[in-house]
Amino acid sequence: MTGVMRLLPKALKNRFGMSDDDARALAGILKSIFNGKKEIEDSSLDKCVRALFYELQKERFLRVRREVCKEKNRLLRKYYWYLDIDTIREEASRKIEEDPGEIYRVLPRRAWSSRTR
Repeated sequence: MTGVMRLLPKALKNRFGMSDDDARALAGILKSIFNGKKEIEDSSLDKCVRALFYELQKERFLRVRREVCKEKNRLLRKYYWYLDIDTIREEASRKIEEDPGEIYRVLPRRAWSSRTR
């Protein structure tokens, strides 16, 4: 699990185009939520964390496992979140191509007008 947590910031950065600091911060939040566990029970999550988990599930970083159990003569469904290790590894190893046109969006407008004089 710790190996995946080391890859997580790079995977987040590659998938979402995040800055290094933001990717490390989000990875730190996930690390503290999982706290060394492989799975987290959905009922123990705060609604804000659950919303984050749904977004990460859309990008295949998290998956859900369902378990049906019987308590007090009732069937209960419990849901468990876990990290999709294969997707995280794949995304962390993906090479990102730099956009050569990005520099033109960064330059201020006055840089263009000063050259034409």
